[in-house]
Amino acid sequence: MHWVQANSEDYGGSLPQARSGHTAVNVGKSMIVVFGGFAEKKFINDISVYDTENKLWFRPECTGNESNGQVGPSPRAFHVAVAIDCNMFIFGGRSGNKRLGDFWMLDTDIWQWSELATYGDLPSARDFSAAAAIGNRKIVLYGGWDGKKWLSDVYVLDTMSLEWTELSVLGTLPPPRCGHTATMVEKRLLVFGGRGAGGSIMGDLWAFKGLFKEENETPGWTQLKLPGQSPSARCGHTITFKGNHLLLFGGHGMGGWLTRYDIYHNDCTILDRVSVQWKRLATRNEPPLARAYHSMTCVGSKYLLFGGYDGKSTYGDLWWLVPEDDPIAKRFVPISRDHIPESNQALDSRDSVTKENQGDASPIAELQKRLEIPISPSLISNLSVLDVSSDREYLDLSSRIAIKEQVASGDPVALIQALRQHWKTSTARSIQLRELGPLLQDYHRLIIQSQKNVESSGGLSDFVLSKPQVRRFYHVRNASQLRMDDIPKLLGEYKQLVESGGVD
Repeated sequence: MHWVQANSEDYGGSLPQARSGHTAVNVGKSMIVVFGGFAEKKFINDISVYDTENKLWFRPECTGNESNGQVGPSPRAFHVAVAIDCNMFIFGGRSGNKRLGDFWMLDTDIWQWSELATYGDLPSARDFSAAAAIGNRKIVLYGGWDGKKWLSDVYVLDTMSLEWTELSVLGTLPPPRCGHTATMVEKRLLVFGGRGAGGSIMGDLWAFKGLFKEENETPGWTQLKLPGQSPSARCGHTITFKGNHLLLFGGHGMGGWLTRYDIYHNDCTILDRVSVQWKRLATRNEPPLARAYHSMTCVGSKYLLFGGYDGKSTYGDLWWLVPEDDPIAKRFVPISRDHIPESNQALDSRDSVTKENQGDASPIAELQKRLEIPISPSLISNLSVLDVSSDREYLDLSSRIAIKEQVASGDPVALIQALRQHWKTSTARSIQLRELGPLLQDYHRLIIQSQKNVESSGGLSDFVLSKPQVRRFYHVRNASQLRMDDIPKLLGEYKQLVESGGVD
C-alpha cells in the first residue's frame, strides 16, 4: 500500500475546513458525508460532501425544522454517525462542556434534517461513544463518557419504530470506556481500545453477540486475544472495514512508566479475517503526520484520510492509502501544506528539501537515507526551519534546562548554549520524549549553520570533497517519525554538529 497526499487532480470544489472529532460516513454508493467537529477553538455543525464519482466536494443547502435560528443539529464534536441507505443518523457528542443526547437523521436524497423523537430505554447524553449499523435497519451504540463516568452499556435502536432497547448482558464485561471503535463484522460487534477508568488507555479487543433475534443468542461479550503484531493501546483511532480486512490507523496513546506522556500514532495495522490475526501493514512513501480523532473512509479500493489532531495542531489535509497497482501510487506528489496548521509548517518543510527535479526528489531522498549517502549542499540550501526566536517549544525547554543548571535566563545565547550542552552530555536513555521535537529542529539549524560557515569561508567545494557528511535525519519532518533505534544515531550526529560549531 502507498500513502499519497491528495491534490487537485483528485477533487474539485470547496474542501472541508480543518477539524477533529468530526464524523465521515459512506452514504449510498458515491458519497462521503463529513459532519461537525472541533475547529479553530469552536464546535461546528457544517456538512461537506465528497462525490466520489465526480471527484467533487460540495456543501449542500440543507432544510429542516429551524430551531434557534439553525437547521439541523447544534454544533458538536465527538458524536457518532451511522449511515443506513441514503440516511445519516447522528447521536450525542459534546458542545462546550455539555454532553448531548439528541438524535437526528439527514435524508441525503433531499438534504433534509429531522430531529427524531425516540422512546424506550433512552441512552444518556454522552460523547466519545461508538456505534455501528446492524443490517439496514438497526443501530447498536456502545460506551462513552457522560461527564461523570465511563460507560459500558449497549443500546440498540430500531430506525423504523424509533425504539431504543438496552440489552441485558450476562457474564464478563469489558471495562467501561470512551474513544474506542465499534465495528460490525458479520453478526458480531468488535470493540477495540479506548480510554477508561483513571484515564488509562486500553488495547483490548472484544466481540459482542446477541444482536440478531433470529439467532436466539444470549447477549454477551468475549475477549479476543489474537496472534500477530497487535496494535498498541490507544483511543481516538479509526477502524475501516473492507473485504476481509479491518484497517486500524492512528490514535492517541501514552508512553513512559512513571512520567506519562502523550503519543500520537500514524501506523497501520490490519485485522485479517481469513487468518484471524493482527498484521502490521507495510506502507510506502512518507505517511501522514501522526494524529487522532480523524476520519478514514473507503472509496472503492482506496482509503481516504481526513483531519485529526496531534495534541497541538488540527489538520485539514486529505490523504490516499492506495494499493500498489492504483494509478495514484505511481505519481509523485510534493506534499502541499495548504491545509497544515501554521505551527507545523516549519517542521514539515523537509518534504520539499529539493525542487530541482520534483519527479525524483522523494525517491532520491529516501534512497540517500537508507544507504546513508552524504547529503549535497543543494539539498541543505533548500532546508528551511523555524528560527530559534520563533520556536516556542525550544525556548520553553531551554528555560527549564537553564533553571535546572542555574543559568541566567535573561540571556538568549546562554539559554541556547545551556540546552545544547544538556544534549551534548545526554544519552539515548536519559533523553525524554518531549525533547525529541526541539532536538530534531535544532539538528536542522546546525546543519544549515555549518553550511553557512563553510560558504562564508569560501571553501565549500573543498569541504564537500574532503569531509563528506552523512546526515541520516535531515529529511525527517516530525519526531513522531523516529524509531527508538534512531535516537542514539540522531543524538550522535547532533553532538558532532555541536562540536564542529564550537559550542562548549
